[in-house]
Amino acid sequence: MSEPKHAVDRPSNLNVPNVLTVIRIILVPVYVVVLFAAPADFGWRLAATAVFVVAMLTDLADGYIARRYNLVTDFGKLWDPVADKALTGAAFVSLSILDGVQGQVGLPWFFTIIILVREWGITWVRAAIAKYGIMAANKGGKAKTLTQTLALIMFSMGLQFLPAPVQVVAWVLMWAALILTVVTGADYLRHAWNIRRDAKAAQVG
Repeated sequence: MSEPKHAVDRPSNLNVPNVLTVIRIILVPVYVVVLFAAPADFGWRLAATAVFVVAMLTDLADGYIARRYNLVTDFGKLWDPVADKALTGAAFVSLSILDGVQGQVGLPWFFTIIILVREWGITWVRAAIAKYGIMAANKGGKAKTLTQTLALIMFSMGLQFLPAPVQVVAWVLMWAALILTVVTGADYLRHAWNIRRDAKAAQVG
């Protein structure tokens, strides 16, 4: 008996997008080690920033390739967002730890705490609400991710090494990232509540 068509067409977990996801996970500790190797040295800060940029580029590449060539897998669905959260989470925490160390201009902890509570909290909500319906990404998600990424790149380079106007841009981006993170998080919670309410209403009906 031949296998069902959907089983034959199912892409293997061993594919380019998943390899890129694994590389991104591996680059998380590499970024942290390089960042802390010599935080007061601009060369090391540039190296850490380069690692972060490469890791973020793998995120763009794996998503595009997976959709373009129909290589979406359960492994990718699970580990791609985990890799994203691990990378940005490591960056936020590391930059907050560096704040004030050896004259470093890092990131105040309230940015990191608010952003990470939102990121991991919404991840949990999406998983919890999955039995009622899929909660799609909202419109502000891409803007939030972009501002977070650009701000983290600038902070990773070390604000004390950058010209004053660039420092201002970095802080504007970080505040924008914080605001977008909170606003989109609230929108996700509203959407999740509506999905659960509608599903419960349908069950009663």
